[in-house]
Amino acid sequence: MSSQTGFRLPARPLGRVRDGVQAAHVIVVGNEKGGAGKSTVAMHLAVALLRMGKTVGAIDLDLRQRSFGRYLSNRQRWCERHGASLPRPEEIVLAPSAQRDLDLVEEEETERFSEALTRLKTSCEFIIIDAPGADTLYSRLAHSSADTVITPVNDSFVDFDLLAEIDPDSYEVGKPSVYSEMLWECRKRKAQLEKRSIDWVVMRNRISMLDARNKRRVGDGLKMLSQRIGFRLAPGFAERVIYRELFPLGLTLLDLTESGSTVTFTMSHVAARQELRDLLIILKLPGLQGATIPF
Repeated sequence: MSSQTGFRLPARPLGRVRDGVQAAHVIVVGNEKGGAGKSTVAMHLAVALLRMGKTVGAIDLDLRQRSFGRYLSNRQRWCERHGASLPRPEEIVLAPSAQRDLDLVEEEETERFSEALTRLKTSCEFIIIDAPGADTLYSRLAHSSADTVITPVNDSFVDFDLLAEIDPDSYEVGKPSVYSEMLWECRKRKAQLEKRSIDWVVMRNRISMLDARNKRRVGDGLKMLSQRIGFRLAPGFAERVIYRELFPLGLTLLDLTESGSTVTFTMSHVAARQELRDLLIILKLPGLQGATIPF
């Protein structure tokens, strides 16, 4: 049991598939802080994989706000209004348990998550799970089942504090913080149960164009921490107004040239697409090595 909360990690692998079935690669976009851009990353990654000809499943574990799920719903409505057909992942919506007893809650939610994972693992090549900005049972189940975890962080010591402590005078990196500890436990559990590791990628997201001192300090701290606790660093998406404008439309940067889109495609969007291509290359997802990226 974790020292942070009463949530238990699963004692068995979840989302089992029949022998001989090639299970989907599970990607969890996780960070226990809101505003880091998790849903934007999840949506763009899902659409990118779909446009590369891959089958994709989607689960939004933020059961209250459901930003990823609402993004997908907005996409469906946009298609209906414009008579268009845009690629969309197969989505499963999970509900919280209504049980009052904590043990019954854990049992029910664990079974619901495992069933959803099994269904998507047998029908898709990739599964994108958007984790909530909080420590919940569903979040821990997802992280412990992940093959790849992507953690978007802003260039802020508020975000950095979720990964590790920082000395306020010297800016030396201290011990790992709550999210890092939770993910460490999930990585250990997956290694014990499945003899496989979780590839943890931290991406600097919503990056300012300005070369500020704080930005450099956060970058140096992340490099130091990556060597200490074993995650890979990836460049993320720059801070762009377009991401906020695309959400209510349900569109991504890869949809702006579609018929019906009223968003003018600019050189800034070309640069943003390159950021997405760079992320896909760094992730080293199975079946994509050497593949042509059609955007």
